Amino acid sequence: MAAASEQTLFIHLRVHSAYSLLEGALPIKTLVKLAKGQAMPALALTDSNNLFGALEFSETLAEAGIQPIVGCTLTLGRDEETGGSGNGRPPGETVALGNIALLAKSAEGYANLMELSSQAFLEHMDAAVPHVTLADIAAHNEGLIALTGGSDGPVDRALAGGDAEAAASLLATLKETFADRLYVELQRHGQADERRVAPKLVDLAYDLELPLVATNQAFFASRDDFEAHDALICIAEGSYLAVDDRRQLSPEHYFKSPSEMAETFSDLPEAIENTVEIARRCAFRPETRARRISATRCMAAVAAAMRRRSASESSTPSKPSGYSSAMKAVVMSPETNLG
Repeated sequence: MAAASEQTLFIHLRVHSAYSLLEGALPIKTLVKLAKGQAMPALALTDSNNLFGALEFSETLAEAGIQPIVGCTLTLGRDEETGGSGNGRPPGETVALGNIALLAKSAEGYANLMELSSQAFLEHMDAAVPHVTLADIAAHNEGLIALTGGSDGPVDRALAGGDAEAAASLLATLKETFADRLYVELQRHGQADERRVAPKLVDLAYDLELPLVATNQAFFASRDDFEAHDALICIAEGSYLAVDDRRQLSPEHYFKSPSEMAETFSDLPEAIENTVEIARRCAFRPETRARRISATRCMAAVAAAMRRRSASESSTPSKPSGYSSAMKAVVMSPETNLG
C-alpha cells in the first residue's frame, strides 16, 4: 500500500454513499469506479448516523482490491437536564453541537462504532435529533480514530459563532478522550464560514499539538451532479430550490481527485499526507459470516496439519518442517473443505 499511497497522495476519508438517506447520491459500486479511476488504494465511508452500507462497502471494495475503511458521521449533542439556566431551552431539549466522524481502526473500534450508532437512536429516543453525547463517546472510544467534523463539526461551529473558548474546551476534551487518535479536520468547499474559521482552527490545532487532516465531504460524483443533488436536499428538507433559507451544499462537495485536493491544500501538505497515515492505521474491515467461517476453518486446518506434520517429523527429523510443509498438507488433505 505504501507505494500506491505515495503516488495517490490523498485518500478520501469523508465519503457519503446513498445510505446517507436523502443526502448521499453515491451507490457503493459507483464509489468503486471512482476510487479505481483515481488509483486510490483506500477509501473511507462515513454515512450520516448509520452503518447501513458498512458490510456492502467492505465486501465490494475488498473484492475490487481497495482497502475499505468503515466509519460513521455522528451528531454530537448535549441534553439539557434542567431548565432556568438562562439559555431559554426547556429541560430535555437536545442541543446539537455538530457532527464528528469516527473511523474503525480495529475490531474493537468497529464494535464501539456499532454501539454508538445504536445509542444515537435508542438511548436518546425522546430527542428530536439522533445523537451521541461526549459521555457516550468517552465510554466507547477505544479502537476509533476521530475527525473533528469540518465545517459541520462542533469545534468549527463554536468558532464560527465567535466562541473561541468553547471551541478550545471542546477540542481539549476530545483530545483527552482520543489522545493520538484525534485529527483536526480542515475542509475547503468554498463556503464563507470555512474561510473565516480556518486560520483560528489551524492555530488551535497547533496550540494543542494536534495533527491536521484535509477532507472533502463527497456527496456526489462530479460538479455536474450538484443541481440534481440540490433538488434531493430540497426533497429531504421539504423545501424548494427558490428558497434561500435552507440547507445548501456547494458544487465542491464532489469526489475530488488527489491532484485537486493537493492543489487545494498546497499550503498545508501535512494535512494531505495525514490522510494516508490514517488509512495505514485502519487495519480492520467487517466481513460476512461465511467469510469469517471460511477463515476460521482455514486456520483450524492449518493448525491441525502442523500438529500432524510435527508428530510425523518427530520420528523422521531429516524431513523438511515448518509452516510451508503444513500448508502443503492442508492443500493436499481431503479433510480440508473451506467451503
